[in-house]
Amino acid sequence: MPSTLKIALAQANATVGDIDGNIDAMRRMRERAAGMGADVVVFPELFVTGYPPEDLVLKPAFVAAAKHSVEQFAASMGDGPAVLTGTVWPHEGKVYNAVVLIDNGAVEAVRFKVDLPNYGVFDEKRVFAAGPMPGPVNVRGVRIGVPICEDIWGPDVVECLAETGAEILISPNGSPFDWKKPDVRMNIVVSRVVESGLPIAYVNLVGGQDELVFDGGSFVLNADKSLGVQLPEWEEALVLTTWHREDDGWRCAAGECAALETDAGAAYRACVLGLRDYVDKSGFPGVLLGLSGGIDSALVAAMAVDALGPARVRAVMLPYRYTSQESLRDAEACAKALGIDYTVLPIEDGVAGVTASLAPLLAGTNADVTEENLQSRVRGTMLMALSNKFGSMVVTTGNKSEMAVGYATLYGDMNGGFNPIKDLYKTEVYRLSRWRNENLPKGALGPAGEVIPEAIIIKVPSAELRPNQTDQDSLPPYDALDDILICLVENEMPLADIIARGHAPQIVQRIERLVYLAEYKRRQSAPGVKISSRNFGRDRRYPIINRFREGA
Repeated sequence: MPSTLKIALAQANATVGDIDGNIDAMRRMRERAAGMGADVVVFPELFVTGYPPEDLVLKPAFVAAAKHSVEQFAASMGDGPAVLTGTVWPHEGKVYNAVVLIDNGAVEAVRFKVDLPNYGVFDEKRVFAAGPMPGPVNVRGVRIGVPICEDIWGPDVVECLAETGAEILISPNGSPFDWKKPDVRMNIVVSRVVESGLPIAYVNLVGGQDELVFDGGSFVLNADKSLGVQLPEWEEALVLTTWHREDDGWRCAAGECAALETDAGAAYRACVLGLRDYVDKSGFPGVLLGLSGGIDSALVAAMAVDALGPARVRAVMLPYRYTSQESLRDAEACAKALGIDYTVLPIEDGVAGVTASLAPLLAGTNADVTEENLQSRVRGTMLMALSNKFGSMVVTTGNKSEMAVGYATLYGDMNGGFNPIKDLYKTEVYRLSRWRNENLPKGALGPAGEVIPEAIIIKVPSAELRPNQTDQDSLPPYDALDDILICLVENEMPLADIIARGHAPQIVQRIERLVYLAEYKRRQSAPGVKISSRNFGRDRRYPIINRFREGA
């Protein structure tokens, strides 16, 4: 029986559907792990296929391609460390979320995920069969239990592995980020360690996939609950852990423990990574956005530069007669601070042309929100024209507060391919803006210092669609609005409880009504980074036609 085992934790970034690319990444990281002297290298959940593969799993050709590629990889491995990796795997007419042990030129063992999550962003019961209770696999003479992601969120799978002789637990994960998730994960792993008396290596994906972003943050917790190793968040990492057999079981030798970002820093880096991977994995050369002189577009511009570098970001100011000189000045100052290409394209002629075309049908009516929305829709059309012509993706800049109450123009400022701040409330936009001015995130491609001018942060928010307009003409102050929205959206609180927090009943009822009415807009909005535990779309699925209203 070996007294030492060297396990390399491969916190890696997979691309959904790029089976060959993901296998190549495995091969490269295995070669590096071999140079470190690893006995086994461990990859995250479904790394071969990318996570989540969603309905690709229902495509037989996809499943067959994954299995064939794994078998080819196994046959070509040669000497070196064993590999534990996640993949889809067919067996007796069913398809499973699996982990395979590859060693000695073959797939030596396969274990299936037992507990398939079917809540929030997860829909695994739709595509996978649930596996039987697993036993450990033999890795170089050590019995390793491999509970897959959700399998450690309850006690049963880990209990079964402990009872069937597992000595070490390695949990491959595809666990997406939200504000509270790092603490929740640690608490879950602590519970399993206490119950089983076994150490756990937690290996998580890193990278963006559509609206999800995976933060990495892999770690090892010893049987005495001490932290053996902590990998960084938001970046790929390959870390060798050394394990020693002691009288009371296996223990991971103390290694490097990276400091983790919290609160605004974690949210900012999530948005940047989600945007970067969405652009790069989709093959766009860069992005463009409307830079209005307001805080939302300024924060998105900063995130875009940090994600892609200034050379891949283009900003366009699209002024109309109601655009203030302060907005023109502030947008230019923001663009200069970020070092990005900046162009001013007035929309007066475009709005006049559309207005003239509509004049026969609108004759005799009073100007209202229709005319205001024409400005936004002309801006959206111009941005999309630039995108079509030059290939860069339009990033849209609406925050979660606006998305919640419909304070956005469909086919106007909602135009775009992706929205990095879609899951940030307005008050959080302010908080992240101030954080970014005070911090240069690790790996950011933008400049240090004040990149969002203070004048933008302190100005009164306005859509500038009519003279002297402010957001508070139509909405409560954002502190109050966001508190109501968090109660309604994140916590599904009864109206009476929200009113008890000090909000006027008529305002709470009005905001609830607006949230319901704006569902049709949200269904047509661009995807965006999910950072909360309850984002619009994957987490919160309300009907568009909905006459339910709660009495206060």
